[in-house]
Amino acid sequence: MPLVHAVNVSKSFHHNEVLKGIDLDVDAGQVVCLLGPSGSGKTTFLRCINQLETIDGGRIWVDDDLMGYSDRDGKLYRLKDKEIAAQRREIGMVFQRFNLFPHMTALQNVIEAPVQVKGESKKAARDRAQSLLDRVGLGDRTAAYPAQLSGGQQQRVAIARALAMQPKLMLFDEPTSALDPELVGEVLSVMRELAADGMTMIVVTHEMSFAREVADTVVFMDGGVVVEAGPPADVIGNPQHQRTKTFLSRLRSEHD
Repeated sequence: MPLVHAVNVSKSFHHNEVLKGIDLDVDAGQVVCLLGPSGSGKTTFLRCINQLETIDGGRIWVDDDLMGYSDRDGKLYRLKDKEIAAQRREIGMVFQRFNLFPHMTALQNVIEAPVQVKGESKKAARDRAQSLLDRVGLGDRTAAYPAQLSGGQQQRVAIARALAMQPKLMLFDEPTSALDPELVGEVLSVMRELAADGMTMIVVTHEMSFAREVADTVVFMDGGVVVEAGPPADVIGNPQHQRTKTFLSRLRSEHD
């Protein structure tokens, strides 16, 4: 069983079908990059994986655990909020906006969830938080508040905060899109290191160089369906579908 196994996932908002039967498998240790234009369903699919959005059809398993539901004789029953929260603890998510607590220091932001959600001792959480902030290059900014950090530094704190829960899966929703161009590299560098360390990652991104270098699989989505999927050399280097070619061509022209 793959670490992430999604079958025929559908989702609608106000009669607008955003996901139209998505299938995706992600093995442990793999990096999958989701590409596609705005409105193609990438972020919605990411949010369905950790049940920030409920699915209307299909099923998603993470580490053989059916997300959001229990299956009784083929019928799905929605889990209680507490049970869904327990599932979500196993999945780290990094958003476009950093969503740090503004009244807490970098260290306090990273410590908060392990102490409050997992019941860890403050000392154990603090020690791990310090190690994680060192890992993302912010070991000297532990006492800084979010307002005292650049956007790239805030996003690196957000990554450390997600890692503090020791997740089996990391989801990234365009983590560099809100950053000034000169700050993008420092966040992508941390993500490259995570990939090299074997972290399973699903990344919604427009950073073609990152997808080309780091991804095991690239998935191009449009209109709520998977148009094309495969190794970066195939999907980015030699796309087969005209819609993929048009999208990549537009991205390259915008970059130039």
